[in-house]
Amino acid sequence: MKEKIVVSTTLQADPQKVWNYYTSPEHITKWNFADPSWHCPSASNDMRVGGKYFARMEAKDGSFGFDFEGIYSDITEGEAFTYSFGGREANVKFNKLGDQTEVVITFDPEQENPIEMQKAGWQSILENFKKYVEAN
Repeated sequence: MKEKIVVSTTLQADPQKVWNYYTSPEHITKWNFADPSWHCPSASNDMRVGGKYFARMEAKDGSFGFDFEGIYSDITEGEAFTYSFGGREANVKFNKLGDQTEVVITFDPEQENPIEMQKAGWQSILENFKKYVEAN
């Protein structure tokens, strides 16, 4: 069994807002990148079991970009979802902590990059998400 990577953050927002900002394409394009030199010019999300999540991530200078696609295998509305992507799987949980929400993402690592690099990249995106939600 492969080691899973876990990243998490706690936001000053209720779970419904956090869920909506995490799953709505009009919000996804505003936060889904690891640093300011990148952006997410397009996203779509068919939030149902068997539905597809899609996000385009690109360097702002046009030097590199890729499509991220996942297929949902399990959804508990407002609480958690699981999707598969590129032979791997990720689970995202939204835990209510009083007036805050903890987001915990557990995912299978890929084989090309070191675990620490993958964890740092996903954590950076999650921190960007936190900043976006708390500012809007």
